[in-house]
Amino acid sequence: MTTDNLEEYQNPLQYDKEHVHYHEDITYLTNWAKKSKGPIIDLACGTGRASLPLARNGRRLLGVDLHSGMLERAKEKALAENLDISFLEQDCTMLDLGVKSDFIFMVGNSFQHFLTNEAQDNLLDAVQRHLVPGGQFLFNTRFPSEDELLSTNSEEPGFTYRDGSLSVHVSYISQYDALSQVQHNITIRKYFSDAGDLVEEKRSTIDLRFVFPLEMERLLEKHGLTIEGVYQDWKETPLTANASSMIYLCKLSCS
Repeated sequence: MTTDNLEEYQNPLQYDKEHVHYHEDITYLTNWAKKSKGPIIDLACGTGRASLPLARNGRRLLGVDLHSGMLERAKEKALAENLDISFLEQDCTMLDLGVKSDFIFMVGNSFQHFLTNEAQDNLLDAVQRHLVPGGQFLFNTRFPSEDELLSTNSEEPGFTYRDGSLSVHVSYISQYDALSQVQHNITIRKYFSDAGDLVEEKRSTIDLRFVFPLEMERLLEKHGLTIEGVYQDWKETPLTANASSMIYLCKLSCS
């Protein structure tokens, strides 16, 4: 992950408003966290969306992110609830936490922020260094479906939410580069009054890397991670060609 690809995260309060209702992964994470014996590591933790619920269940968490603003927001929320979470500002490709864990996770499709082969290798090297033998690594990433990779360069609708007295309409423009496997995205936020007048429009950019299933299989094996399951949702539905997400449950080899 690089600091020049973080424009989408410049407003942590906005990020929380747009993601407050997403909790599909929390039950699954909680079940795995119950099996963990030591500190749990949340990579690319953002504002603590996944860290906080696990800490509420009495687990000790280490949350790591590159974005200082997102981490400050996470710390504020954890402090307000007196939760046992240490939030650390580090690049996940150069991770140095001084501890090992039997459960590391990275959700929110954060794997897509590692845009190059080198960045992916460095990330997985870091995960390998911080897992105990037999430890679990859980992460998700978008499935590279035909719909995702189709570059129309036209504005596609996303979702709508309230922000105070305004209605916010979020839409996207995406263009996929087949050579780099990177999708270049523009997020458009249009702010409307209750009368329907456009008050403001904001745009931000973000690049996301797609990895194909067989490519991912070889990549994880290279870093000593055995795939225990590949799913298309948090109910462990087996991956199909119609999936929109890939969820990987891996174990570090004991050898």
